[in-house]
Amino acid sequence: MIPKEIRNTKLAQKMIKNLERRNYEAYYCPTAAEAVEKVSAIIPDGSSVTWGGSMTIRDMGLTAKLHGRDLKIMDRDEAKDRDEAQQIYREAFSADYYLTSANAISEDGVIVNIDGNGNRVAAITFGPKRVILVIGLNKVAQDTTAAIARARSTASPINAARFDIKTPCQVDGTCHNCNSPESICNYISIMRNSHPARRHVVVLVGEDLGY
Repeated sequence: MIPKEIRNTKLAQKMIKNLERRNYEAYYCPTAAEAVEKVSAIIPDGSSVTWGGSMTIRDMGLTAKLHGRDLKIMDRDEAKDRDEAQQIYREAFSADYYLTSANAISEDGVIVNIDGNGNRVAAITFGPKRVILVIGLNKVAQDTTAAIARARSTASPINAARFDIKTPCQVDGTCHNCNSPESICNYISIMRNSHPARRHVVVLVGEDLGY
C-alpha cells in the first residue's frame, strides 16, 4: 500500500471502533466501487429505499446500482415538479432504508450535517427503519468543533455555489454566520450515537467523495 492508503486504513480502523462504541454499525471500503457493492449487499431485495440530496451517493454510482435491483425506489430526482418532490420527502419517513452522506465526521465518531430545508436531517434522526451514511475520509475532522467548522466553512459554500444560492458564502467562499433569507445552514444536526442501536450504518470510504 502507498502511504495514503496505510494512513486511511489505520484511521478507518480507529474510527470504526469509536463508531461501534456509539452503537453504529460501521465498515471501511478503500474504494467507492467497493462501497457501492457493500451498501447494495446490506439492502435486501424488496426493500423500500430513498435518499437525500447527497452528491456522494450519486457520483459514486450507488443510486444507479440500486435502480437496477428489485427495490421500491422513491427517487426525488425523478419527481415531475416540486410538489411531487415534497411528497417523496414525506414518504421517506416510512422507507426501509434511507441513504445519505455527511458534511463532516469527527475522528471519535460524531457526525455533523447541515440542512436548508431540514428534510435530510429529519429523516436521519427519525422515521426510516435504517439509515446508511456513506462518508469519504476527506470529511474527517479532528474533533466535533472542527467537524462543525468543516461543515459550515467547506461544505456549505460549495453547496451554495452548486445551487447558485445568493448567500454571503457564495460570494467569497467563507462562512459569515449569516441569517440570509436563502441560508442553507438553517438546521445543524450533531449525532452523538445511533439510537436505537445499529439503526445507523456508517460506510467509510478511502476516497475523496462529495463536499
